[in-house]
Amino acid sequence: MNICYDGNVLEELLSLLKLEKIENNIYRGQSQDLGFGNVFGGQVIGQALSAASRTVAPDFHAHSLHGYFMLAGDAAKSIVYTVDCIRDGKSFVTRRVVAVQNGRAIFSMGASFHRIEQGYEHQEAMPDIEGPGGIESEVEMARRLSDKIPAAILEKLLCKKPIEIRVVNPVNPFDPKAMPPEKYVWFRAVDKIPDDAAAHRYMLAYASDFHLVGTALYPHGKTFWSPDMQVASLDHSIWFHREFRMDDWLLYVMKSPNAGNGRGLNIGSIYTRDRVLVASVAQEGLLRPLKR
Repeated sequence: MNICYDGNVLEELLSLLKLEKIENNIYRGQSQDLGFGNVFGGQVIGQALSAASRTVAPDFHAHSLHGYFMLAGDAAKSIVYTVDCIRDGKSFVTRRVVAVQNGRAIFSMGASFHRIEQGYEHQEAMPDIEGPGGIESEVEMARRLSDKIPAAILEKLLCKKPIEIRVVNPVNPFDPKAMPPEKYVWFRAVDKIPDDAAAHRYMLAYASDFHLVGTALYPHGKTFWSPDMQVASLDHSIWFHREFRMDDWLLYVMKSPNAGNGRGLNIGSIYTRDRVLVASVAQEGLLRPLKR
């Protein structure tokens, strides 16, 4: 699926993530092309969680997932998701999902679902970060840097997007300067999303892959666009703590505590505008300097 089209972009993304059932516990999802040829990792995470959610009773909610990227996906082809219903308990349900393209597994994920129950509560406080008002959007940044972006990619970047993203402390992707390994991003769906908790979760899973791996490059003055770097997501984990809405602003606080051996670890915390911690994310990415 080309991300540039004239219809309702949010409805199209929701449809992309909802999937087509082709057999019991087997689903097919279409792919979107963000301009790079490979499938966006967040798409595969969101679709895998959507597939797992389709096999679980509605009173169970995803509370964690842990996935591994094994091969790059082809954005021109669909992906088949097979769900293994490992366990159905009274309080927890466990699922395993494998994403297959061209007969090969490109992603595997374990997910756990839990019935909501009462218990002790505490959370880490949200930092005092400006925005989202007055922060430049990614589309506005693309327009400002349009003379440096390849035409084929620029066309995709300037399209109407289903999720608006505003980076509080961006780097110039073509002239990056070394900065502390911390990034702050506001994001939200551009329109109302139905009152379906599962849909909000797999939409958040989709969005959680934006910007995360690049945080580990901040202190090294490199970006995803640096021609001497190979950058890719290796794994991805999410813990859902509390209910939230993807159609209201969320703040993504990202930090990279470590890089080494060609990999970088990134940790994320996602807050509502009311300063409520709703999810935590962890991801290790490939940060491979290329010999030229």
